[in-house]
Amino acid sequence: MLYAQVHLTLPAWVHEVDTARTYADDSAKVALAIDLSRRNVEADSGGPFGAAVFGPDDRLIAVGVNRVLPHACSVAHAEMMAYMLAQQRTQRVRLNESADGARVGPITLATSAQPCCQCYGATVWAGIDRLLIGARSEDVESLTEFDEGPLPADWTGELKRRGIQVIRDVEREAACEVLTMYSRRGGPFY
Repeated sequence: MLYAQVHLTLPAWVHEVDTARTYADDSAKVALAIDLSRRNVEADSGGPFGAAVFGPDDRLIAVGVNRVLPHACSVAHAEMMAYMLAQQRTQRVRLNESADGARVGPITLATSAQPCCQCYGATVWAGIDRLLIGARSEDVESLTEFDEGPLPADWTGELKRRGIQVIRDVEREAACEVLTMYSRRGGPFY
């Protein structure tokens, strides 16, 4: 029998995230993504990556953490989980566009680490206006055994040309601490 549905979930502890709070600055947004990544490692509920989608009012729309191994699903990255949950919550395929085509935004994705090649592509199509990044790809690859995959040489320029502002190195040291903690635990690195 062929499976006809996919069921992906976040760990139960995500319900402890303060959804009523306003995350007014970039540092607070990325700090949340890093906290999610840390909690995911500490709870053994997935890999060391967290992401959060914010609306124009600086309020949380959705969060995501890496759930690749718990779900045996290679697309269950933190950014992908956050995008899918935000799209489900808003009922918008492009998060920054209403059903009648009107602009909604800016929509911000804060992520504990630079998106891999898969999440980079999803960022283009998800309707993100601002991308906030903690650790860089080279941090992920040097501190862990993860392979982040190929990106265009000028990946930030490609996003900028598509109207997506990229801000890197936000809370980078804290993001790297989580990667180091995960690596010291021995992975796994999928």
